[in-house]
Amino acid sequence: MAREQLSGSDGSELGRFLRAHRTRVTPQEAGLPVGPGLRRTPGLRREELATLAGVSIDYYTRLERGKETNPSPSVIDALARALRLDKAEHEHLRDLVACAARSTMAEPSGKSERSVRSGVLLLLDNLRPCPAYVVSRTMDIIACNPSGLRLFAGMGDWPEHKRNVVRYVFLHPQARTLFSDWDEQIRACVGRLRALAGVEPDAPDLTELVGELLTKSEEFANLWERYDVRWHTHGSKTFHHPEVGDITPGYQSMQIEGTRGHRFIAYFAEPGTPDHDRLVLLDMAVAERSPTSS
Repeated sequence: MAREQLSGSDGSELGRFLRAHRTRVTPQEAGLPVGPGLRRTPGLRREELATLAGVSIDYYTRLERGKETNPSPSVIDALARALRLDKAEHEHLRDLVACAARSTMAEPSGKSERSVRSGVLLLLDNLRPCPAYVVSRTMDIIACNPSGLRLFAGMGDWPEHKRNVVRYVFLHPQARTLFSDWDEQIRACVGRLRALAGVEPDAPDLTELVGELLTKSEEFANLWERYDVRWHTHGSKTFHHPEVGDITPGYQSMQIEGTRGHRFIAYFAEPGTPDHDRLVLLDMAVAERSPTSS
């Protein structure tokens, strides 16, 4: 059941991605003439997309139905242009093609590795008062410094095995008011999971998380069907934090080499600014609480 919820049963993940994005591009956006009368389906028809990509309708139909699994790089690029994919979506399309082209599917991978090297743990501590944490490929928080956890107001009340960024933004009651751009946060989180689902659809940790969110969050279920692929690697983010007030730190996300998808995420602010002062207060609040919590 979880596997069916993750990717459905109607063809390949590549085909579902193509169909989902085909329905979003209008003929007008693609520069195609539109005749009179109503169109039965939204977006581009198969034959229109095939023409734009320079392939036959038969070839494109086989590709969308999972019967053709090895398009050339030039065809992939042509489809990406016709579908108006951004850089992340284009890269994901390449990943889907590579996955579909494998003659045999790999065995389902096990749970995400949760061990974190001692040097990374030292970095987390040395970054204080800046909040920092490490997430697995399914966005479990597997290591953090004190303010890195407290930045997500209320997450510390959850047991460690439940501390997942995607679960938090959809299911924790404080998440909607914590983030100034909650709608964008949930789209980015779903985009990361959708990208992972394209290349590891049978991963047990992924199917378990997605299955839980599909049953508990209507917003997640709606976004999951859109097949968006997006994520943010750097920028700034505003928190309406119940302990230290409004804060807009910068952030940077970095892949940890030599791990299976671990990422290191740190927030920061210029010393002497109100945002940095609030980061210090957030870290101090943790220190003040620690004697009573032990």
